Amino acid sequence: MQREQISVFDMFKIGIGPSSSHTLGPWRAAQQFVQLLEEKQVLNIVVQLKILLYGSLAKTGRGHGTDIAILLGLSGDDPVTFEVDQVIPKTEQIRQSGKLLLTGKHEIEFSDNDDLLFLFNESLPYHPNAVTFQAFLSNGTAVSETYYSIGGGFVVHEGGQHHSKTEVDLPFPIETANNLLHWCIKTGLKISEVVMENELAWRSEQETLVGVLNIFNAMKECIYRGCHTTGLLPGGLNVARRAANLNRKLVGNYAYNNFDEWVTAIRKTGNSFQNTLDWVSCFALAVNEENASFGRVVTAPTNGAAGVIPAVLQYYLVFCDGYTNGRIVQFLLTASEIGSIFKKGATISAAMGGCQAEIGVSSAMAAAALTECLGGTQRQVLMAAEIAMEHHLGMTCDPIGGLVQVPCIERNTMGAIKAITASQLALQTNPDNAKVSLDAVVKTMWQTALDMNSKYKETSDGGLAINIPLSLPEC
Repeated sequence: MQREQISVFDMFKIGIGPSSSHTLGPWRAAQQFVQLLEEKQVLNIVVQLKILLYGSLAKTGRGHGTDIAILLGLSGDDPVTFEVDQVIPKTEQIRQSGKLLLTGKHEIEFSDNDDLLFLFNESLPYHPNAVTFQAFLSNGTAVSETYYSIGGGFVVHEGGQHHSKTEVDLPFPIETANNLLHWCIKTGLKISEVVMENELAWRSEQETLVGVLNIFNAMKECIYRGCHTTGLLPGGLNVARRAANLNRKLVGNYAYNNFDEWVTAIRKTGNSFQNTLDWVSCFALAVNEENASFGRVVTAPTNGAAGVIPAVLQYYLVFCDGYTNGRIVQFLLTASEIGSIFKKGATISAAMGGCQAEIGVSSAMAAAALTECLGGTQRQVLMAAEIAMEHHLGMTCDPIGGLVQVPCIERNTMGAIKAITASQLALQTNPDNAKVSLDAVVKTMWQTALDMNSKYKETSDGGLAINIPLSLPEC
């Protein structure tokens, strides 16, 4: 049986909000489909294209920007490089013109109403997030492919290879937390060092370091941008951005012109408990307000939970004096391994497991990373991850209006604070006395996901999504 091999760059992907499973995943699926048409040498004879959205992609697709992502993906645009301020203008131009330029090369007629179908009452068995592309050709034949967006930007092609990354011989194969601890005990390596050794099977250490720091740069740019942008979030809920006003209030009269100067200014505001708590919340709010506005974020491990890890990392940089490249890499490598264990043993998709699979996993990742960077042992690192997830078990996903805004944005502040608390508890505890292992909580999370009613799995059919009166525009 082939086991899944997950790299740090699988867990952390640069993309555009608001959702990794409903925006980034469908975007990648659309790119894969038009690439397939090119490989089959039929792109230039496509006369009509239909997109069928199933399950959770249908029910919350409009609010999550699934339709927007698919149009851009079919157009050949890439979420890593596409200018975020052009997301809405370009898709509006496609809709108004009734023309879609596949991969930027082949133009076809396209109607939003007729060719992009939301099948609200239909689901496919493999995963709730399914999309089928049907290309009708001038020779009378058709090409039809189905893709599943399984969380965190991961995409599975029905009937095809589940993993596009080259399989390698990893020096330390890891499926569970117990596997990870085994290698740490056997080698004496820290978790981040075990991860780096595995990454070397794919690329050089220098390439990995550059790539991880690029991930960090995307995170810090997102935090900084979010802390300096005001206004209302798109989508019709009229949710006001809070991070910029909170930043302005907290930083007071301290002046700065860039990110590094901002870090210095934040340090000058003091490290009282209340001040630190406010700043961590500010960092998390900033990221997820950017995410809700089709901004560029990093899946960590998903877009809906993208604010937890950057907020805890920023806390570490600012208040724990951890602002060095080495510490940043250590933090992100450790976090990625915890995330991969959850993905292998459970899920990181809210459509499969509720919000415990997103905020819960991100909180566990952040708790583990902070614990290692603060000098915790390997057992304490795993304990911190377990504590963080244990207290997210059963969390539902019930986005109001199908938007990644309420309660999603505030949940990132809660996940970040829980991660810091879990880390402190683990650092002050002898892990030999722990009653619950990380593997046990991963198993429990998956069992809870299976038991959870589907209306609490990113469908907006239950919870807050049906108990808050709205006056949203017609979709």
